[in-house]
Amino acid sequence: MVKMAIMGHGTVGSGVYEVFEMNADKIARVLGEPVEIKYVLDLRDFSALPYGHKFITDFSVIENDPEVTVVAEVMGGVGAAYEFTRRCLLAGKSVCTSNKELVATRGEELLQIAAEKGVNYLFEASVGGGIPIIRPLLQCLAANEFNEICGILNGTTNYILTQMIHNGVSFEDALHQAQLNGYAEKDPTADIEGHDACRKICILADLAFGDKFDPEQVACEGISHITLEDVANADKLGCVIKLLGRTVRCDDGTAYAYVAPHLIHKESPLAAVEDVFNAIMVDGNATGEVMFYGKGAGKLATASAVAADMMDCVEHATQRRRIFWGDGSKNLLRPLDTLQSAWYVRFKGTRQAIEDALPVESLAEPTPGVLVVRTRRLSTAEMQAKIARLNEGGKVCAAMRML
Repeated sequence: MVKMAIMGHGTVGSGVYEVFEMNADKIARVLGEPVEIKYVLDLRDFSALPYGHKFITDFSVIENDPEVTVVAEVMGGVGAAYEFTRRCLLAGKSVCTSNKELVATRGEELLQIAAEKGVNYLFEASVGGGIPIIRPLLQCLAANEFNEICGILNGTTNYILTQMIHNGVSFEDALHQAQLNGYAEKDPTADIEGHDACRKICILADLAFGDKFDPEQVACEGISHITLEDVANADKLGCVIKLLGRTVRCDDGTAYAYVAPHLIHKESPLAAVEDVFNAIMVDGNATGEVMFYGKGAGKLATASAVAADMMDCVEHATQRRRIFWGDGSKNLLRPLDTLQSAWYVRFKGTRQAIEDALPVESLAEPTPGVLVVRTRRLSTAEMQAKIARLNEGGKVCAAMRML
């Protein structure tokens, strides 16, 4: 019998336990032996649960029990979660996690320890919840050089934008609805300002290009400034607004990585991804574009990915998964200054000012004194300079990339 432990009994942690209980027979058939969750680590009192006797509050019990070979870290954050993960790996135990913040910020260190100790550190659930993406990148698409990875990586922001697009709900009201439905936290900053998506695109870039992309250095813009006016203007341009995480490989081996709202054409597969669903588009030089779609969060969907990683650790106990990336010393992150895009601009001012400043592809005046422009391709640096120029005689109310 395989003995495992779960660190954390929140939404995902309780889901991991439920998956192993619910599918115990199937899991035993796949592994050739049954699985026992021996311990659940949490400081709160869960003694009333049917498995309340499994709860412990002292991490060292897990650390020092040689029977426990695989541990799920579903605590979140980079404090105790980092320390407990590191110590589990040093103790020769494989660790599986959904903790995107920890993987994005300390993943290279933890993977190095895992390699030295001959164990696994797996994190399928850290990017797409229940959507398989890490393993396909490492296995199914392993023969490819990756040209670009682009996706809707946060279900909360996608839900908010869907409400704005289809129901004409303001950003503030859509956020409140997301909180009532349990899609957004009481403090939604990590979601609506793009930090959650930023951590996820960094993990994907780490895997795709082999070196660390630090979330602190990656440009990150959220959706809190988007108005119903922008949503309506996008519709008239045949587009919808989506928050995208994107990384693009350059000819010299560097890569852009960033998070920002984009206007994307309604014909794009990403345009049809709505509510809390996520989608990730991967462009390989052999496969071309492939897309992974599904619920990017949720109790059982995320727990399913964690549980599958834990099973993988059992099956690869003697021949560990080869996952690694560098410490960032290759400096692969390319500044966004040179990234070329067409742009959507909403401007309060004169037509002459716009035509003098921007290479206009199309121009409309939906309300008197407000001009909506689609530009030809400009670099980020060029666009920033032109915005500064326009603001001298008017006001740029919004500027977003078009994809």
